[in-house]
Amino acid sequence: MTMVLIIFAINIVYVTFFTVRMILTLKGYRYIAAAVSMVEVVIYVVGLGLVLDNLNEIQNIIAYAVGYGIGVIIGSKIEEKLALGYITVNVITADIDYEMPKLLREKGYGVTDWSANGLEGRRSSLQILTPRKDELKLYDTIKQLDPKAFIIAYEPKTIHGGFWVKSVRKGNLFK
Repeated sequence: MTMVLIIFAINIVYVTFFTVRMILTLKGYRYIAAAVSMVEVVIYVVGLGLVLDNLNEIQNIIAYAVGYGIGVIIGSKIEEKLALGYITVNVITADIDYEMPKLLREKGYGVTDWSANGLEGRRSSLQILTPRKDELKLYDTIKQLDPKAFIIAYEPKTIHGGFWVKSVRKGNLFK
């Protein structure tokens, strides 16, 4: 029973490290990802070695598989908490709305807005940039200002220029 728990725990830790390393790599944190991968591979070799040395005991294989699944969940939860990077949110309002961009800018969001035409007439279109950690707060604010707003979000790969990026780097937002 002790071996099952050890294999289970090792695989949770290994897959958590694996998930976090993949996310760090995708977000461009190469050196941190490389350091995490060194720890990850040691944990992997130890855990897999324990399973391979005891292949005749099905409970070890089951512990390995269940630990793997739980590790994916824990790793993704850690990534949610880290909330690395930025999110771009496109918002289309039902009517021309001059207040929403102003109110969002006052809260520290980077907003570019313009008039647009939709199937049913004139609309306001906004493009908003925010750190991922503030994403849900932004959605709540938008929904309070316009519950019928159409919202699309994506992660930008590259951000260059603009006053907002300089403000983020200086730590001047969301005070």
